[in-house]
Amino acid sequence: MATDTLITLDAADALRDDQVVQWAVSQVEAAAEEPIQIALCADAAIAKEGYRAELADGRLRVTASDPTGFSYALTELAARLRTAGGKASALGAWTEDAAPAVPVRGIQRAFANVYEDSPWFHDRTFWTEYLDHVAAQRFNRFHLALGMHYNYGADRHGATDNYLCFAYPFLFEVDGYSVRAEGVDAAERDRNLEALKFIARETRRRGMNFQLGLWNHAYDYGRDSKHLFPVLGISAENHAAYSAAGITRLLEEIPEITGFTFRVHYEGGIHDLGHEVFWDAIFQAISDSGRELEVDMHAKGVDQALLDAVRKPGIDPVLSGKHWAEHMGLPYHQTTIRDLEAGRPMAEGASVKGITEFTRRFTRYGYGDFLGEDRDVDFMYRMWPGTQRLLLWGDPAIAAGYGRQATFGGARGYDYCEPLFFKGRKGSGVPGGRETYVRDDLKLGVDDWKKYRYTYLLWGRHLYDPDTRPDVWQRFLAAEYGAEAADAAERALSNASRILPLMTVTHAVAASCNRNWMENPVNLPISAWGHSEHYAHDTASPATWSGAVPFDSTMFSSVGDYVRNTVAGTPDGKYTPLEVASWLESYADAAAQALAELADAGDLADAQTQRTVIDVEMQIRLGRFYAAQYRAAVEYDVFSNTGSTDAIADAVGLAEAARGHWVELVDIVEGVYQDHLYFGHEAGEHGHWRLQLPSIDDDLRMLRQERDSALAAGVTGSADIVHRTSRDWQVAGVSHVRPAAYQRGSSIPIRLDITADADVASAVLHYRHLDQSKTYENTTMHPIDGGFEAEIPGTYTDAPFSIAYFFVTTPTKGLPSIIPGFTDDTLSTQPYHTIASTSDRH
Repeated sequence: MATDTLITLDAADALRDDQVVQWAVSQVEAAAEEPIQIALCADAAIAKEGYRAELADGRLRVTASDPTGFSYALTELAARLRTAGGKASALGAWTEDAAPAVPVRGIQRAFANVYEDSPWFHDRTFWTEYLDHVAAQRFNRFHLALGMHYNYGADRHGATDNYLCFAYPFLFEVDGYSVRAEGVDAAERDRNLEALKFIARETRRRGMNFQLGLWNHAYDYGRDSKHLFPVLGISAENHAAYSAAGITRLLEEIPEITGFTFRVHYEGGIHDLGHEVFWDAIFQAISDSGRELEVDMHAKGVDQALLDAVRKPGIDPVLSGKHWAEHMGLPYHQTTIRDLEAGRPMAEGASVKGITEFTRRFTRYGYGDFLGEDRDVDFMYRMWPGTQRLLLWGDPAIAAGYGRQATFGGARGYDYCEPLFFKGRKGSGVPGGRETYVRDDLKLGVDDWKKYRYTYLLWGRHLYDPDTRPDVWQRFLAAEYGAEAADAAERALSNASRILPLMTVTHAVAASCNRNWMENPVNLPISAWGHSEHYAHDTASPATWSGAVPFDSTMFSSVGDYVRNTVAGTPDGKYTPLEVASWLESYADAAAQALAELADAGDLADAQTQRTVIDVEMQIRLGRFYAAQYRAAVEYDVFSNTGSTDAIADAVGLAEAARGHWVELVDIVEGVYQDHLYFGHEAGEHGHWRLQLPSIDDDLRMLRQERDSALAAGVTGSADIVHRTSRDWQVAGVSHVRPAAYQRGSSIPIRLDITADADVASAVLHYRHLDQSKTYENTTMHPIDGGFEAEIPGTYTDAPFSIAYFFVTTPTKGLPSIIPGFTDDTLSTQPYHTIASTSDRH
């Protein structure tokens, strides 16, 4: 291969000619300003996608077993050269051994709107720069999702913008079928297909797998749908056969496809009951291609019939489940799912959604019962885009936590739905409407992804290695914000980025991203005189702050449960709403302090610095708003349970403070972001922050009326309540050593060690299979010399599931605590233990 005169490449011909290596060398060429010698040495003993790099005296020696491993070392060299002004002589010595911790590290992008997404879909320069960046961050799978923006049978108004939704007729004609998309001629089909071919080729050229997501197979959404591009010539009679032929044509046209992702439950257009008949035809076409291909089935509603259908020669089957429903939470997997997700008896006539919404409802928003140790279909996770769609996110601690959780239960890895996902969803987009900013100096056009380059870096590098060295992201921050401002930028973003994931976990007003947008939420009332029709569909009753449950009600207490238990004198070990409020306030304060330092050290005339400052300021106000709402809701529930007028007065004052934070938020965003940001038509998918003020004011008015009514009734006084607002990270003198493994059918002795001076009066062991359809068992631990002991019985371990467990300890004086719980203030650790059997195949 020809290289620039600055690079001397010593490599075997097979490596010199490899397209992935050629691409990586081109990245070094672009960064180098003086000569450097590079030697590439193949060694099969190096882990796949791993490498050993040794740099000394302007010469780099890279040892790897595959082209992707070489590319990671070379792109790391390119990044170091850019930091050093392109001068190899300024790099110093560098030795590194690297290997991936997570097999599948995916980034997912959605085509959701014909007007807003067609520009980037057909822009070759966009793809070159975008794929360069994500490949350099060590993502090894790019997932282009088509048809994900509509949910058949669940969208109240059917579908309008069906462009590339049922993809085949928008790409080509299928021999033997007269199926076409009205309004899409042959030239447009060819242009679409050529764009898809280009994307696939460029993805593979950078060493990433190309995953094509065909999330929708509905050709007619019914109801009052008015499709912009009606699909003609198709019916129930030829639907499966045509789709199978479409898959065959796709694989012929695009040999770079390495796998497909399918939404196989009813929202993908195929009724639940009997779904295996349609999907068997699709899977058979894939098998008949003669290629080795991954088939990733979105796990929601998957039953045994589908698992049987996918087992065909040439197919590598995998299930992909949501993590924290359709949102981004803290970096661990729910200890338990909400009661709303529990399985239900089949309803009469539920042929469309009977499996997904009833018998296997518990598969909708987590790993369900798919993590069995004996499973022969693999599993992976996906982060949906409900929490942070718009605001800049960047916390290395949470990213590292997700890297460690990506293989939880022996899972294969992770797909991350990128920022701005679902922009213009469900026909809400308009020509030119992709731009989120009003101010010309902040606009990015088709390059809007560049605002989030730090986000991509943190996710990709920490999925590759959760222990990624800090200099990897710190040198990026130095280039982005200036060397003097880099540390302040890191701390501002880190603290601000912890606010919304924590709120997502503790305030589960809706699992669906259609209704719950934590960056710009539809207001939920505190007063019982109010009611939220918006949230009533998908939250516990009442639809108020008192009734809203956490996504993990084992670790966190709702407002209502916390106050009832506190008033009754029966506290539990769960993290309380007031502790959550304290964390939110501490993150907001730390972010504000760092932001002040960034303003002093950084270049505020720089557009990306301004975007960062604005988004961090917004998240600070969101954190303070949510914290004040939590505190107001607790005081309101104290009033409801005790009649304390002091409590209702405090609730009003705190709600007024919350409103003040929201007004500050509106002031920050005015004239910055568009007046109406659309991620869909539901109230929780679009809007502007100022539009929430009337609802906030309504709730505040009702709280004041309740206060005034209580005072007028002549009832006064306070409630004698001791609130729990914080706790030590580790209960002093308590420790536990997790057993290495257990034999199925044998009991597991579990010991909790207690030092002589520790105050622990009792301990309870809670345990459950890694099966979210099940609830926790618990047993009181017996005191022994130096601690407590209990057994998980052999009758329980005689099952093909690993086990999760934790402890609740109670002192002679004070309040119960969960062990291990969260062990640092980033909340990026797993708050329970897991243990696998000696028979675990994963």
